[in-house]
Amino acid sequence: MKKTLRHAGLAALLLILATAGTAAGANGSSLDHAKLYYVSLGDSLAAGVQPIGDPTDLYRTDAGYAEQLLAMARGNFPKLALIKLGCPGETTATMIAGGICPYPHGSQLDEAIAFLRAHRSKVAFITIDIGANDFPCQEAQCIPAGVTSINTNLPSILVALRNATGPDVPIVGMTIYNPFLAAWLLGTDGQDYARFSATQLMGPLNVLLRGLFQAAGVGIADVETTFSSNDFDTLVELPGVGTVPLNVAKICVLTWVCAPPPLGPDNHPNAAGYGAIAGAFAITLGL
Repeated sequence: MKKTLRHAGLAALLLILATAGTAAGANGSSLDHAKLYYVSLGDSLAAGVQPIGDPTDLYRTDAGYAEQLLAMARGNFPKLALIKLGCPGETTATMIAGGICPYPHGSQLDEAIAFLRAHRSKVAFITIDIGANDFPCQEAQCIPAGVTSINTNLPSILVALRNATGPDVPIVGMTIYNPFLAAWLLGTDGQDYARFSATQLMGPLNVLLRGLFQAAGVGIADVETTFSSNDFDTLVELPGVGTVPLNVAKICVLTWVCAPPPLGPDNHPNAAGYGAIAGAFAITLGL
């Protein structure tokens, strides 16, 4: 009888400890391991496009900045899941109205808003890159049309996202690297164009994007600085080429724009370039 009572007492003690452990685990799960979502929006960069991607899937890859940022963020959010909505070729206008990529709710913005409203308490953060495709050409005469499009549409996009998430979810946009710097490798005329692109094309575009993001209370991932896009003064050695400005070297090392055919020239980042973009987002998000 004593043996039976002793076993019963031990069983009761084990039950109490197991219950306490289960409760502690449940509390830890709810506080530290709750499933959250990272929503990635934008154009081909958000889609992770590279020339090595699947042509039947618009050259999307799973090595873009969204996937790499997801991996960085999981140190803070172990159960973070990626909702990847980027559309290759998207402009600020088509993000609102649709017309390029199909979405169950209509446009990319409609799809994002539907998801954000349905998961309002479970969104960790949002990233967005958009605007580069708003310019109908790469010459100075096309700048006014692109600026008008971005000025008209981007504030509406950001307001709609904020209204769908509430005030506490971080939204981070990005500045844009300058792929036209690769023209530096073409000689004197190319070098003149590279400088022109920095001062008259991509530089003003990034000033515009910064201003609109700041006005909307949106964080900014400074990709322009990450790629040293305006640094013509620091000279470095580019393998196979020779001495070039730092911005030219980085655009060649971090994108496909200096690659030979058949993969280049292509303006999209390679895996390392997407990693650099992810790092810029991570800094702004405090990851």
